[in-house]
Amino acid sequence: MTNALTVREFFKRFPDDETCLTHIMDVRYGMKHTCRKCGTESTFHRMSDRRAFACAACGDHVYPTAGTIFQDTRTPLQLWFYAIYLFTTTRHGVSGKELERQLGVTYKTAWRMGQQIRKLMGSVDNFELLQGHVEMDEAYVGGKRSGKRGRGAEGKTIVMGLKERGGAMRAVVIPNVKKETLRGVVMQQVAKGATVSTDELMSYGLLSDDGYKHGRVKHSAKDWAHYDYRTGETHHTNHVESFWRLFKKSIAGTHIHISQKHAKRYLDEFTFRSNHRAMGNAMFDLLIAAV
Repeated sequence: MTNALTVREFFKRFPDDETCLTHIMDVRYGMKHTCRKCGTESTFHRMSDRRAFACAACGDHVYPTAGTIFQDTRTPLQLWFYAIYLFTTTRHGVSGKELERQLGVTYKTAWRMGQQIRKLMGSVDNFELLQGHVEMDEAYVGGKRSGKRGRGAEGKTIVMGLKERGGAMRAVVIPNVKKETLRGVVMQQVAKGATVSTDELMSYGLLSDDGYKHGRVKHSAKDWAHYDYRTGETHHTNHVESFWRLFKKSIAGTHIHISQKHAKRYLDEFTFRSNHRAMGNAMFDLLIAAV
């Protein structure tokens, strides 16, 4: 794992807005590239009166922040970079109040910045089908249970997690745990022929008929893992359950509450970190390149 940038290293690398803007230009277009207007492979120099670079051959302007989360922002680019740095170095997420304190901006600005960064995180990962052995489990987040027993609860957001062993984590918001809903998610996310481990939820009974090798663990019977001698596979959902434990703990401790409307963005944030945690400070560069 690559070590993450320290705060001191971050500010040494990005001491001001000019450095940040040049970095965005470099990762998006390159300081030397073929001009879209004159077709010349040209160098581009910084313009003094706007966030733009001009072609040395014809003077055509390139605005590196156009079409990004930085477009038209009045917040200094260095603060945006530092907010992204905080998101990539944390384990439990960054709340709007924490961004407000760290950046010295209003809560409204901090909240909007956080949502834009989560949206950016959700745009990075590719959407190749999960393969091999995939664990699946659904969870209920947010809201309060109306009683002491039972899985469902009014006001809670239902989420479904899929974790390829040794591979990517996916998490999606679902409206219910009916057979048609779960089947649709599996068909969209998991390649046919994959081995799938789930709990005993009845709705998962469809998987074998759809071309998946399906194994279950019965948590109600204290069956947490078992070995299938016919296929040589060990069935459990430990990895995806670990993701849900971290997610729920982080939401309760950092954000207190998340709404159904924005639940997907928080899921995207946590799955991004889960999928790229081995990258260390390269995770920051990946996000900046994604703008």
